[in-house]
Amino acid sequence: MSARTGQEQGFTLVEALVALLVLSIGLLGVAAMQLKSLQGAHAAYQRSIASLAAQDAQERLWAEMAAHWAAHKELKCPGPGSVNGEGAAWDDQWSSLLPGLNHVPVSLEDTCEYDITVSWDEGRFSGEGAPEFTYAVMLPGDTGEE
Repeated sequence: MSARTGQEQGFTLVEALVALLVLSIGLLGVAAMQLKSLQGAHAAYQRSIASLAAQDAQERLWAEMAAHWAAHKELKCPGPGSVNGEGAAWDDQWSSLLPGLNHVPVSLEDTCEYDITVSWDEGRFSGEGAPEFTYAVMLPGDTGEE
């Protein structure tokens, strides 16, 4: 074996610091990706809640129509305000799960065609605006307006 000179033994302090800097930058990138994935998971959770809220509004419209059928034996389209009718109001039920939830999300477009718009305020994602979902629902029946 040949003897090594003093310049070839191990790493220098500068090389170790450069390696530590490269490793630190990589770890910062991993932390940023983790943050983005958590934000995406939270946004997906809120979209799921918005979808459930819209389905609940649709079912409240169906329930109002069924109640009118039971009482009068005619299919009549309920008014948009029937979503916040008797019992627990729609917005009271869902506003605890979606911050800044819009109130009375249902609008009657045409003969028994409704647009259910669910929007809420999301402060975590700056610059994206308020998320909004619109669902179109068509029920059988007549508006009763002639």
